[in-house]
Amino acid sequence: MFSIYKTNHNSLYNKLVELSRNIFFYKKIKLKDSFETRINLIFIHLSLILIIFKEKNKKEFPQNIFDNIFLNIEYHIRELGYGDVAVNKKMKTLLHIFYDILLKIRVLKSKKNLINKRLITKYFEPSTSDEIQLTDSLVSYLENFYYFCFELENNNMLKGQINFKYKY
Repeated sequence: MFSIYKTNHNSLYNKLVELSRNIFFYKKIKLKDSFETRINLIFIHLSLILIIFKEKNKKEFPQNIFDNIFLNIEYHIRELGYGDVAVNKKMKTLLHIFYDILLKIRVLKSKKNLINKRLITKYFEPSTSDEIQLTDSLVSYLENFYYFCFELENNNMLKGQINFKYKY
């Protein structure tokens, strides 16, 4: 009935939240600052980490860390005032979005682009009308994030020790 909340697995989640709050997204490329935008940014960062983990390690990502990330998201939805039924419905929608991002984030056939631009335009809405600048800037950021994390040790990623600084 009650889930066990493990605070010792929060370091990666906390880093994902920190990455999603980067001022670059809201001031430079002018994403709308909303709950959905931040969740989608968390999902994109997590998707890239999962892809890197699988490519380098050929192992499964630790289930307890994965579960804890989504448990934290569920708790934050509850803090926004959603009831049990609404939380379940929202989590189902968010899981659908997460798996859509995870499965479509990479462009496998293209040698020029690593990140799927269509996916970016699907889940991110600019606060201004410059969608091309948003897409190009976000793709550049995510490609740099991918290459930065690829060089990290897997244990450092799992511990949230991702000190990525994007120079734009």
